[in-house]
Amino acid sequence: MDFAKRYLSYSVDKGLDLVAKSGKKYVIGEAKFLTDYGGHQNAQLRDAIGLLNEYRGEAVPVAILDGVVWIENGGKMLNAVRKLEKTALSSLLLKDFLESL
Repeated sequence: MDFAKRYLSYSVDKGLDLVAKSGKKYVIGEAKFLTDYGGHQNAQLRDAIGLLNEYRGEAVPVAILDGVVWIENGGKMLNAVRKLEKTALSSLLLKDFLESL
């Protein structure tokens, strides 16, 4: 977190779950495992998406989401993720994503 604040202009009030370097690019991320719909789980999703919306630095922000968020059921979670203009992905794809940078 100190590194992200000092060198990557991270000023969001939430902690970070990922700081990585791939090639010459840095990546910061928030990870959430969502096990159900509604209530607290929606707040967790908002936290992860908040990083994408609030961060203004040079690193690539990502939301690493796993669990029910990816179930095709017309739910609000997947619809919210599909509307994002920045990267949200499963942890299963993180290695491939980092290698693609």
